Amino acid sequence: MSFHYETPQGFDEETAACDGWVRRTVTYSSKTTGADRLCHVILPRNYSTEKTYPVLYLLHGIGGDHNEWLGGNPLEVVSNLVDKGEASEMIVVIPNVRAMKEDAIPKEVFGPVNIAAFDNFINDLRDDLMPFIKANYSIKTGRENTAIAGLSMGGRESLFIGFSMSETFGYIGAFSPAPGLLPMPAPMPGAGPDFPGQFTEDEFKIPEGAPIPYFIMMCNGEQDEIVKKVTAHYEETLNANGVEHLYYTMPGGHDFTVWKNGLYHFAKKIFK
Repeated sequence: MSFHYETPQGFDEETAACDGWVRRTVTYSSKTTGADRLCHVILPRNYSTEKTYPVLYLLHGIGGDHNEWLGGNPLEVVSNLVDKGEASEMIVVIPNVRAMKEDAIPKEVFGPVNIAAFDNFINDLRDDLMPFIKANYSIKTGRENTAIAGLSMGGRESLFIGFSMSETFGYIGAFSPAPGLLPMPAPMPGAGPDFPGQFTEDEFKIPEGAPIPYFIMMCNGEQDEIVKKVTAHYEETLNANGVEHLYYTMPGGHDFTVWKNGLYHFAKKIFK
């Protein structure tokens, strides 16, 4: 299918459409990690407990934390779309995906301890963060109102979590997803002799009998020499397994040029 990846001028800039949107940094208790953890919560203009809102969980990359996505202007991207009627009002939750007790960015970001902490996030998300968001914010529940997306390692985890929990997440986005979702020789220094893979190639599909996501999207930069072949392999595997999805490439590297573009197009498609 043809897809136009272009975005309008100023799609990621602060405009009058951003007025009234609020970003809060909040703390939640995580039994999974045994620690209190931070995340950002973006609330739409005139947020009210008399209404309910769908939720997008937005995940960062392997060398970042809950602050990394702030470099991609998610509040501006989403609020501008909502103002134009091109996206639904939503709450955006930006967590620290490094689910371990000492969750600061480590010196060895490509080391096995850091990678294991990212893989552990599915437990923190399901058992700690999502219940906290439900208890403290006026949200719509159900898979039709719950989305997950991320950049690089956050994209890998979004695919893993979304496919593993399709009863919870109706929309899955991966912008330049990192290696390790499927088995392959380790392309990242210090990550061990190989990636066993979170899924085998045959498993990279929605399990039989599980609900099918409403929308799955992957994108990548044409000059991204870090994960370009990895994302292409994920794309080939989804096609081989008959998984319906949107995939596009665009000019750009492993950076927010691509990731903001991905967020823009993903936000337009979800909760519809």
